[in-house]
Amino acid sequence: MSTASRVTLGLAVSVSTAIIGYVHYKQSADRLRLHDGVLRDVEQQQRRKHENTYALQQQIDMTKQLKATQASSNSSDTPDPPSTNPARSNLQGETFEGVSQSGTTNRDGSPPTDIA
Repeated sequence: MSTASRVTLGLAVSVSTAIIGYVHYKQSADRLRLHDGVLRDVEQQQRRKHENTYALQQQIDMTKQLKATQASSNSSDTPDPPSTNPARSNLQGETFEGVSQSGTTNRDGSPPTDIA
């Protein structure tokens, strides 16, 4: 083999080895970076979970306070009588305002007419 071919072969082997080494290094660095991202996501989910739990507890506390305030104000006031308007009642079997017994209405809200 000539000197030029030996140098070319050595240079090709060296460059190939360097490229392969760089690719392996880059893969391991990317893998570590991806793993760090997963850990960061898990930490973020845990933090959001704790924040949501805290916010939910605050809402529960505020609801209890509101109910207690309403209960104390309602106990001092006289209760309102129930509605006596049967057209606005929401009990089953009764009619609603603008709705016929059959449950259908025309487009303008009037009850349907029977045309024989």
